[in-house]
Amino acid sequence: MTFLDDVEKISDAVTVEDVWDVLVTRLGEYGFDRLIYGFTRFKTARGFGDPQDLLILSNHEARYTDRFVGEAMYFNAPMVRWSTENVGACSWSWLQNNVDVLTSSELKVLNFNRSMGIVAGYTISFPHSTHRSRGAIALTARAGLSQLQVDEIWTHAGRNIYALCNVAHLKFMSLPHNGSRRALTKRQREVLEWVGDGKTTQDIATIIGLTPATVEKHLRLAREALEVETTAQAVMKASLKNQIFLIETTS
Repeated sequence: MTFLDDVEKISDAVTVEDVWDVLVTRLGEYGFDRLIYGFTRFKTARGFGDPQDLLILSNHEARYTDRFVGEAMYFNAPMVRWSTENVGACSWSWLQNNVDVLTSSELKVLNFNRSMGIVAGYTISFPHSTHRSRGAIALTARAGLSQLQVDEIWTHAGRNIYALCNVAHLKFMSLPHNGSRRALTKRQREVLEWVGDGKTTQDIATIIGLTPATVEKHLRLAREALEVETTAQAVMKASLKNQIFLIETTS
């Protein structure tokens, strides 16, 4: 498979899982056998928004992700801090060069990672279009590779790796995802789409052949699924998470 083959597979993908499979396979061949990707459109000054709104993908073992993700250790991960302040690719040699300025919480995460065999790799922080959007991927090198060897790999293949990860990130941003929330039903998506088009409850009832009360019920269930208070918030969140105005596929 060539780089162009990978790009075409990612471009043609219809699910987040399809894109992820390409990344895991190709980056594994480069020597990065454990990946963790995170993306949010809901970053605030104090954090990354509701954890349920995050898109997090990983092929790490559950005993690692249960703590790093499940216990929100990522919030204090030093390379996560780097990724919120920078754009581009960064060797984990950055950790060795800045260990004296890490906080106690960051050192705790660093030591946890080392105890799990996560010692060499690269982090890519993707360009973002709004202050509330952030996306990054951590590439962990397979056991036995030193950071010096990883940096050699990057010297020869870094441009391809960086470009492939950026293409995948752009595709992730365009695909629907629910995070850990329950998915909207087809009818809930439909009524939210009509609201987004400026239609009233009565308009929607007439268009799709339901009673206004039934339309209101679907809107209420959509708000509950998205955990928001107003229908306007539901339309905004569903749109940001690519859950409405979907093109139906047969695959």
